[in-house]
Amino acid sequence: MSDAIKITSSHLARVAIVYLRQSSAAQVENNRESTDRQYALVNKATDLGWAGEDVLVIDEDLGLSGSGAVARSGFARLTAEVALGHVGIVLGLEVSRLARNNADWYRLIDLCGLSNTLIGDADGIYHPALFNDRLLLGLKGTMSEAELYVLRARLNGGIRNKAARGELRRGLPVGLVWGEADGEVRFHPDEAVRTTIARIFSRFAETGSARRVWLWFRSEGLRIPLRMHQGWEILWVDASYHAIHQVLSNPAYAGAYAYGRTRRETKLDGSGVPQKRMRHLPQSEWQVLIKEHHEGYIDWRTFEANRVRLAGNTRPAPHKAGGAVREGSALLQSLGTCGHCGRRLKTHYSGRTAAPGYHCAGKIIVEGRGSYCLTVGGVQIDQAFAKTFLAALEPAKLAATLAAAERLEADNEATLKQWRQAAERAAYEAKRAERRYRAVDPDNRLVARGLEREWEQRLADLEKANEDLARLLEQRPRVLSQEERERLLAVGADLASVWDAPTTTPRDRKELLRALIEEVIVSVDRNEPAAHLTVRWKGGAITDVDVPLPRSRPATIKTDEETVDLVRRLALLYPDTVIAGILNRQGRTTARGLRFEANRVSSLRTHWRIPCFEPKSDAGVGEVMTIAAAATELNVAPSTLHRWLNEGMIAGEQVTPGAPWRIRLTEALKARFTASAGEGFITMQEATRALGVTRQTVLQRVKRGEIQAAHVTKGGKVGLRLKLPDRQPTLFEPA
Repeated sequence: MSDAIKITSSHLARVAIVYLRQSSAAQVENNRESTDRQYALVNKATDLGWAGEDVLVIDEDLGLSGSGAVARSGFARLTAEVALGHVGIVLGLEVSRLARNNADWYRLIDLCGLSNTLIGDADGIYHPALFNDRLLLGLKGTMSEAELYVLRARLNGGIRNKAARGELRRGLPVGLVWGEADGEVRFHPDEAVRTTIARIFSRFAETGSARRVWLWFRSEGLRIPLRMHQGWEILWVDASYHAIHQVLSNPAYAGAYAYGRTRRETKLDGSGVPQKRMRHLPQSEWQVLIKEHHEGYIDWRTFEANRVRLAGNTRPAPHKAGGAVREGSALLQSLGTCGHCGRRLKTHYSGRTAAPGYHCAGKIIVEGRGSYCLTVGGVQIDQAFAKTFLAALEPAKLAATLAAAERLEADNEATLKQWRQAAERAAYEAKRAERRYRAVDPDNRLVARGLEREWEQRLADLEKANEDLARLLEQRPRVLSQEERERLLAVGADLASVWDAPTTTPRDRKELLRALIEEVIVSVDRNEPAAHLTVRWKGGAITDVDVPLPRSRPATIKTDEETVDLVRRLALLYPDTVIAGILNRQGRTTARGLRFEANRVSSLRTHWRIPCFEPKSDAGVGEVMTIAAAATELNVAPSTLHRWLNEGMIAGEQVTPGAPWRIRLTEALKARFTASAGEGFITMQEATRALGVTRQTVLQRVKRGEIQAAHVTKGGKVGLRLKLPDRQPTLFEPA
């Protein structure tokens, strides 16, 4: 069957779609011939009988892969048009242009077969509804997918083979550059870059925290080098925590060549759309790891120790050791272990002085309630622990003090060295800008003006760098003389004084403890009372310490009897929340001068064995209700009932000043609140006019029962209504 016979009038009545695709932006830019060939398919469509206005070109997917890994809006548009029956033929240069995976390809074939749509390429025209054409299209799609797999396998195989030898040139972190030989890695030629990278590792060795290294760089005003892409110029930017952490965790700085540290994974989101993410693999799953591949800033053993330390600074899992040291004064933070259940102790601070304490986070069930298996104050424990620690360090005091003095001087020199290098770098940039300005033709003002502005900016940067360096030189601490060193050593002989000095922060103390101590097991015996500490030093040594604890004395502070008696009376009528509000309105406080809350009222009742409130119904004589509840029942505003209470028209009760008013909702009271007044009821204004008395006099007669009153709750005239007696008193009768 020839191609012309397959094309019918029904096909020509619909549009012809020319689909264009190339796999990458580089192919679109460089392989122009392939793009032109695909656009030329428009002429083929017109040769087959379609009018020029009926040929639709879809080129939205130029630069996108057809492997199915990325979403193609053009292909989605193509399949939608085919499914709607708007397309007579789909033209592509070859099958691989339409799809490189069978999922997309067979979906298109099925839709074309159902909608009587043809598919054409450079080899001919096919009708997917015919078995032979469908078989041939299927083979072409399978070969296209296999071709992509073979090409990718060849490329990846060559990459892995070269990476296994450590010769694959991938992006190196700032501070390292590729050499001329295969796989050769060298230090960056810029001394300032090398000094800054080395300083990051030395500061981490001292502080043990990436965050503290970052804070030190920010406090000193130092910048770090940054290179966005390989081969780009190095920029000097403010230090960030992420950049510091990247330097500390990159194995290239330890002289190792690593390949395959990440893996790209694809998963479906909630709507079924594939999402890609980059997953960082553990070291055991890296494809290539060549230790001592090149000279590094640190050795591999130091890098492994740094990784363990960084991992230990993160938030630990439940009952696991770890976590960076905090600012709190609790010395056993992340070191203490419960001697009863083996869980890690948690720290807490209580009281106005924020005294430290320790508790076991594992709860046990006692009489149906959860309770901690250990909770103890930390003041006596920390004091005994610090005393034991300082006694063990007695032989190393003098050496440690001298090393501290030398490290302080080295820190100052390192900071000044980086600022001198910054000034030197600014001077070089200024000279280079000057050379570029003088090399340009003076008459070419379009270029000269830009170079002149750059030179002025570099000179301003140089001036600022020199001013910063001069300021730091003025603030530089003096170098210790021999006499001052001897005096410092004399002070250092008393390590306890340095430990208790105001300048020694809790963080410094805990850093020193972590350097030498692995674990402290705490057991508490309340019958003694005493605590037993088992100090496990790094290296295996164990020290036992017994710490006496103060006996708990019964509390002598008691709530006054008047408040207790009032709570006893209120508990019969109100819940704890309402009782707390009544006590606060009366200005009463707890035994310790605190405001009452529901839980404090509950504790007070429990201590004095006062029963809690239980609502009861008082049938027969009417239910006792609060103003709000009665207002809802009577369908009036609470302010109306409060006004009737103040005027004495209804009776109410209040247990104590500040307590809510309560009224008894009887049938007689309900009858006084009606939807509409009966015959003979008039307004207050009409009653005062008829009686010739004041409003207050009328209300007094209502209270005495001489005048019948009712409250209308519905209609246009809502309010008080009065019914006068048949015999009205004369003007001379007493009111």
